[in-house]
Amino acid sequence: QVRLVESGGGSVQAGGSLKLSCIASGNIANRCGMGWYRHTPEKGRELVSWTTNAGESTYADSVKDRFVISQELSKDTIHLHMNRLKPDDTGVYTCAVHFFDSEIRRCLPHSFGQGTSVTVST
Repeated sequence: QVRLVESGGGSVQAGGSLKLSCIASGNIANRCGMGWYRHTPEKGRELVSWTTNAGESTYADSVKDRFVISQELSKDTIHLHMNRLKPDDTGVYTCAVHFFDSEIRRCLPHSFGQGTSVTVST
């Protein structure tokens, strides 16, 4: 059982900043990474950013140079520093724990949190 608790969402004007946080607990000792995903009615779930335990990070093209993912491994916590926010960044941001899929040999998201809502207005 994996539990993820996200926080930090809110409503901001375009150009503003937010910091999201996620704390993981439960059966996460074998995780290979954690990440952030955005849900919208139009596009469904999209990867925003994820990081391996070693700190190798991946970003969606739409957020590169604006968002930064960071982690505190000892606290099973990740953050998403969101800068220069745009209306297109609006959505529900969920945190995910990644585990290694031995069949396809990739570190993939397996467990998702309930999410925190971000609304960016013009």
